[in-house]
Amino acid sequence: QVQLVESGGGSVQAGGSLRLSCAASGYTYGFYCMGWFRRAPEKEREGVAAISVDGRTTYADSVKGRFTISRDNAKHTLYLQMNSLKIDDTATYYCARHFSPYCHSNLPTREFDYWGQGTQVTVSS
Repeated sequence: QVQLVESGGGSVQAGGSLRLSCAASGYTYGFYCMGWFRRAPEKEREGVAAISVDGRTTYADSVKGRFTISRDNAKHTLYLQMNSLKIDDTATYYCARHFSPYCHSNLPTREFDYWGQGTQVTVSS
């Protein structure tokens, strides 16, 4: 069955960096767009970034220029490099599989059919 397992979360000071990973299994990884989402306490889940099978990427305005999404199809792994972290980036981060090879830029959650369990990122001052 499809499994997505995130890792790499932790606690960091504002201005610091973290790299999240998402190991995928149970399906042909290279055939699907992949995305990162996050949910902060008392806030709605929001799309952070996505990468289609052709390498095209899309980012939420709040993370543009600071976060970089990438994928290694040989390793079936999705990454999110997070630099210049802010306190507002504190959230549980989830990776998710889109139901097609290409993601829409607005990252509608209804188009993602499998989700990981999440990894916590805490940014402090």
